[in-house]
Amino acid sequence: MKLKDRIESFSGLGKILREALEGKETLYTTRLNDLILNQQHSNPWFTPANVRMATGAIADTLTQDNLERWTDSYPGLNKNNPSKNVGIVMAGNIPLVGFHDFLSVLISGHNVIAKTSSKDKDLIVFIGDILCSLNKEFAEKITFTEGILKNFDTVIATGSDNSSRYFEYYFGKYPHIIRKNRNSIAIIDGTETDSELYALGTDVFSYFGLGCRNVSKLYLKDKFDIGRLLKTWHDFAGVIDHNKYGNNYDYNKAIYLVNNEEFLDTGYLLLKESREITSPVAVLYYEYFMNDKQLHDKIEGYTDRIQCIVSKKDVPFGRAQHPYLWDYADGIDTIEFLLKKK
Repeated sequence: MKLKDRIESFSGLGKILREALEGKETLYTTRLNDLILNQQHSNPWFTPANVRMATGAIADTLTQDNLERWTDSYPGLNKNNPSKNVGIVMAGNIPLVGFHDFLSVLISGHNVIAKTSSKDKDLIVFIGDILCSLNKEFAEKITFTEGILKNFDTVIATGSDNSSRYFEYYFGKYPHIIRKNRNSIAIIDGTETDSELYALGTDVFSYFGLGCRNVSKLYLKDKFDIGRLLKTWHDFAGVIDHNKYGNNYDYNKAIYLVNNEEFLDTGYLLLKESREITSPVAVLYYEYFMNDKQLHDKIEGYTDRIQCIVSKKDVPFGRAQHPYLWDYADGIDTIEFLLKKK
């Protein structure tokens, strides 16, 4: 299968997903709608809104122009390189979180052996079925398993800091990418408009804050009025009605009260001043800075734990969960890794 055929297939996948999400009748509209509605029964965090958001973000980026712009940076993709069997251990924190690895392997001409997460197995299989219908050759290049990975040459594994130690043990002798916990931060310098601050709420609350691209820490310039920020976030208050999110909110609030710790309580989100960047579910950390140098010094120690930075100079407010195809997790170029001969 040539690169242009692979691009055409993924572009076709994007078109099918966009049309189905728009409610147009396709061969996959009913099945997608069922998945959107029913994922919450096997994973309560996967609400219909969250599944639709994740699917929509993928659909929007899978265009012919985006795929060509992305792959044009890698002349090696046009060569007839021997196919590797690439094992992918997929996480299950947000819907379809393993899709970009899945896409990267297949667009590179390799074979996928995907160990799906027990929390998110149906959606990626659905994506695979569409690809196979668009090009039958994918049927020989895609394998899904819920068991132990076997017969692989290379591994891409994503998990927690704890699971990464097991990944290193089991996969360390193979060429690999092993990802650990990461979080995202936002920088507010005080010049933001209300619409930008509102958009930041999407970066904080989407997927209940469970994604590595969710903002879990705010850096606020010189006593920025945090009340101004909270006034723009009322539309997100509904997250508290979700049972699991609400339980996390109640638990963390109780801990802070028992320990007599200072925090702000909005009724749906707890804000706590902290130097850390990894906040619990339903909690958002914040910290003030005086100038750019101080900000740089505060962030420098967390470089290997930050997935992305949302600010007026970096990822635009509201776009954290809409990365481009060339925005690689942990800053590791997956395509470049897959093109290596060893």
